[in-house]
Amino acid sequence: MKKLPIFCGAGTAMITPFTKDGKIDFDSLERLIELQLKAGIKALIVCGTTGEASTLTKEERIRITSFAKEKAKNDCKIITGTGCNDTAKAVEFTRDAAEAGADGILAVTPYYNKTTQRGIVKYYGEICGATETPVIAYNVPSRTGLNIPPTTAKELCGIPNLCGIKEASGNMAQITEMSFLCGKELPIYSGSDEINVPVFSVGGIGVISVLSNAFPEKVREMCDCCLKGDFERARAIQLETYPMIKRLFSSVNPIPVKKYLYEKGLTEYYLRPPLYAE
Repeated sequence: MKKLPIFCGAGTAMITPFTKDGKIDFDSLERLIELQLKAGIKALIVCGTTGEASTLTKEERIRITSFAKEKAKNDCKIITGTGCNDTAKAVEFTRDAAEAGADGILAVTPYYNKTTQRGIVKYYGEICGATETPVIAYNVPSRTGLNIPPTTAKELCGIPNLCGIKEASGNMAQITEMSFLCGKELPIYSGSDEINVPVFSVGGIGVISVLSNAFPEKVREMCDCCLKGDFERARAIQLETYPMIKRLFSSVNPIPVKKYLYEKGLTEYYLRPPLYAE
């Protein structure tokens, strides 16, 4: 059975704005969502790495998901991060997100205690078995210490509602092999802004971008160009935005992007510890 992707094109890994006293700033979040919708972004990914998910409570995750869904209506997809180093908690977060209205799930691999390759397959099997909501696996070994190699990605294709992978390994050889082995059975989303266009060139269908917090129109245009085969224009945007990408990853994400949005008057510059404003 052919799997339908949750979205194609530009998705934004949203920050979670906080007030000066560390509470979620829903006024700023609404403003940021409106800017993303105006730019034509296809998906908003909340409660992920850029959203400081590890410091959000269960109740905050649910409220952010339901709030984003309410504000986005049907203009774009809402995808909620639910991955954890405890499979039972990942399953719980997934069920909560689905009940709160999420259109999709983004589940990072287990971190710290990690697991084996067989454990990765079982982990995603349990998450996907807990919901009918489509799930995107998230591979970011620089943060988790655990990689999803192409051979394991091929095994994940057998999970019915595992509908994509966010690839943030930065390893183009691995991404190319993954696309070769999995084809349309496992849609690939770029999770590394500096190689968005290269990922499209080997079969990627979209991005989950930090850059689009700051430049949603540029990222949306770049993705649209890739999807219609205009790689000359897409490459020009990739290179044009490269200096900003370097700035946004000059320190631990999301510190720089939150500073940028603060400078633009869109949010307060507050991060939950252990992250600190610099």
